Amino acid sequence: MTLKTTDFSIHDVSRFPLVLASAETPPGYAARWAAELQALIAHGRPFVVVLAHARAEESHEDRKQRGIWLKHNKQALAALCKAVISVEPDAVRRAALLAQSMLAEKAFGVPMRTVCTVEQAFAEGSRLLGV
Repeated sequence: MTLKTTDFSIHDVSRFPLVLASAETPPGYAARWAAELQALIAHGRPFVVVLAHARAEESHEDRKQRGIWLKHNKQALAALCKAVISVEPDAVRRAALLAQSMLAEKAFGVPMRTVCTVEQAFAEGSRLLGV
């Protein structure tokens, strides 16, 4: 089964198993985000999500809905998502993101990484996936 890029608007799957997440988070996006992650899980192949740009501030409701989805799908996601890799060129913000990432990794069971460039994220993702 092949992932159709046209079925995804929040996640760019054109480089699957490296999945590039959009920085665009319009109000109400959480349902689409969850459906796309569910499709990635249903695909049944390991993947890595790369967050290449800082996300815009999300609404409380979207954050809540994503948290609920992550709580209910923690095991399925952790089984196939080998890491979420954030890109942050600024050293101070990277350090703060690293601290947040450690909490998220513990809560959701998916390894979190933070790197300086998109190239480093793709290289780390490829290494983790063994591709």
